[in-house]
Amino acid sequence: MLLTITSTHQPASDLSYLLHKHPDKVHEIEISSGVAHVFYPEVSETRCTACLLLDIDPVALVRRSSGPRGNDFALEQYVNDRPYVASSFMSAAIVKAFSTAMNGRCKDKPELVTIPMPLEVELAAIPVRGGEAVVKELFEPLGYTIHLQRHPVDPKFPEWGESRYFTLRLTNTVTVQQLLSHLYILIPVCDNDKHYWIGQHEIEKLLEKGKDWLPAHPAREFITMRYLKHQRSLATQALEILLKDEVSEDNEEEKEMEPEQKIKVHDLRLQAVRDELVKANAKTVVDLGCGEGKLLRLLLAENQFERILGMDVSYRSLEIAKDKLKLDKLAPKQRERIELIQGSLMYRDHRIGGFDAAALVEVIEHLDEARLATLEKIIFKYAKPVDVVITTPNAEYNRRFPNFEQGQMRHSDHRFEWTRAEFQQWGNRLAEQYNYSVVYKPVGEEDPEVGALTQMAIFTIRS
Repeated sequence: MLLTITSTHQPASDLSYLLHKHPDKVHEIEISSGVAHVFYPEVSETRCTACLLLDIDPVALVRRSSGPRGNDFALEQYVNDRPYVASSFMSAAIVKAFSTAMNGRCKDKPELVTIPMPLEVELAAIPVRGGEAVVKELFEPLGYTIHLQRHPVDPKFPEWGESRYFTLRLTNTVTVQQLLSHLYILIPVCDNDKHYWIGQHEIEKLLEKGKDWLPAHPAREFITMRYLKHQRSLATQALEILLKDEVSEDNEEEKEMEPEQKIKVHDLRLQAVRDELVKANAKTVVDLGCGEGKLLRLLLAENQFERILGMDVSYRSLEIAKDKLKLDKLAPKQRERIELIQGSLMYRDHRIGGFDAAALVEVIEHLDEARLATLEKIIFKYAKPVDVVITTPNAEYNRRFPNFEQGQMRHSDHRFEWTRAEFQQWGNRLAEQYNYSVVYKPVGEEDPEVGALTQMAIFTIRS
């Protein structure tokens, strides 16, 4: 199983710095069921080629296997192509062998990381379920020129037809980090299989490695489904995160429907939430669905808060928050107070437990009922902060918007918008079920008939 990467960048030997592997040595890396070898067959100022060769032990594969899978034939663990073709074993080897390059680091020449280079990749044998059309669908939108050579089942018996195995050559001008992230995700997508169990962690790996290109890829649904081995629940969650990234810039909040005010509506919400957290005498706060970090910035300005955690499902939003908060420029004591993490409110997470207070600003209306029930349990049963502050749109106020149509919501991504009575019914049930008290407050100027534009609930645990 062989992967070659060739650079004609000047000087071409820069490739060895980016891959963090000295060209005068043969490097061995232990991987699952075998060994990966990295070596350079050619190194010059004009051309440099790095090879990643996998030596998979077929016996070790059998020992690690739990037996036949699904509808595969009974001897599949003994008779298969895994030691000889590019598959998820190759993706795992890429991560292990070239982790420095994949993480965008280069100790000796850091300036090279962001430089697009003319690169050529060759995979000696890659299985593709769907043939040439699938390869084009995956790589052409990323700018690759593709050369494919399909192999017959047996050259001696041409009547047996073509196999699903190809020699694949790709050329493009990209950064090495981009190239490796493309290969890491798309090799197992071509194969439509993986050698290990797929779970929640695979969503995180997909979003991390594909964050810069997957959201805009026209085949993102196809890629996501195959990468997650057609586990629809995982694929749906991953796609929801990708789609949330698309609308995050438009969600300021629902600015296209909200009237102009001297203070922006969203800023008013954040100030109101900040004030409630101050009144609660909270010292540790978690902002669940922190987005680009606007509430975090307000909290950081208050010395009362000793620990501040921001969590969001969107890697892109967290990167924006990191930049806007200027975390790398904060004084050490200030930097120790704040942390950003990627996470989902659909899964129990020990990292959000033990806080004095939690804030959810315009979050709940983006969830359907089944997921909202999960969120309730995650926050009020497991994380169980002393105080919880939640804001959500007041549906009654919508009729005050120009060109309002009955039933119209403020944003296309909203699953519901509640009246004040509906919000209070929901909040009262939560308070009773999880031993909290709750009070409700309007956010912004109140209309005597329809109330305020935003409604807020403040939950406090009963002692």
